[in-house]
Amino acid sequence: MKTRITELLGIEYPIIQGGMAWIANGDLAAAVSTAGGLGTIGAGSAPAEWVRGQIRKVKELTDKPFAVNIMLLSPHAKDVVDVVIEERVPIVTTGAGNPGIYMKSLQEAGTKVIPVVPSVALAKRLEKLGVDAIIVEGMEAGGHIGELTTMVLVPQVVNAVSVPVIAAGGIADGRGLVAALSLGAEGVQMGTRFIVAHECTAPHANYKQSIINANDRDTVVTGRPTGHPVRVIRNKLAREFMEMEKNGATKDELEAFGVGKYRLAVEGDVEKGSVLSGQIAGMVQKEQSAADILNDVMDGARQTLKNIRIFSTEA
Repeated sequence: MKTRITELLGIEYPIIQGGMAWIANGDLAAAVSTAGGLGTIGAGSAPAEWVRGQIRKVKELTDKPFAVNIMLLSPHAKDVVDVVIEERVPIVTTGAGNPGIYMKSLQEAGTKVIPVVPSVALAKRLEKLGVDAIIVEGMEAGGHIGELTTMVLVPQVVNAVSVPVIAAGGIADGRGLVAALSLGAEGVQMGTRFIVAHECTAPHANYKQSIINANDRDTVVTGRPTGHPVRVIRNKLAREFMEMEKNGATKDELEAFGVGKYRLAVEGDVEKGSVLSGQIAGMVQKEQSAADILNDVMDGARQTLKNIRIFSTEA
């Protein structure tokens, strides 16, 4: 399956693995890239030297293209950018901010820049800065989210920009990939499904099992009063957080209550920790290798396209 995204990034399949902080390490990124997608290291708020170590691990495990996701609000963001340039990382994705101040240095180093956006306005602004592509993330995604759904947001961004668009949020199988392509995207980003990959070695088994056990209504959004809503799996922490919101807790109180809770979940406490997950958790039924996940998605996409052609012929 060739699109502008596969050609731009030098990958076989138009599938990017989300750069999930505390979860997307070098093991997972290398496995996804080796299997034909684009693996991504999630820098999160980690120090630059940790990121360097993960980059070098990927290079030891594969010669395929890979990316680093840079959270621009991280206090280490500038240092991570420097490491990315020094290590000649071919692609970066960015979140939680505008990568404008780093664009020139990254692109002069030959690094392609692909920001994650939640709105048409930001997509248009970033296209003017010269980004290479845009990841459009709907509120079905896990973690920090915007207010628009993938179905609504993707075609509007496609209409507004000329660079390739990658759809994210609520995509876990071949049907989702075909749907995204139908909306005008030229690739997809998946996070939640890759959390249960065998090669996803960072999260505790409890975190993976929480996703596998989840059904269609098991994710909730907390933190809206703080201005930074987060989609998580419903658990003891989420219920306590929502009760605090209901009782009028201040922004400072809510933020203080949430500090460190994501890492707590990654380390195994899935009741008192924040289990970030997209709404598609209910579609994730088992742990698989990264290669099997990619093959499953592509096989499903081919079958979906075949069914569409059959329906069209019969009509």
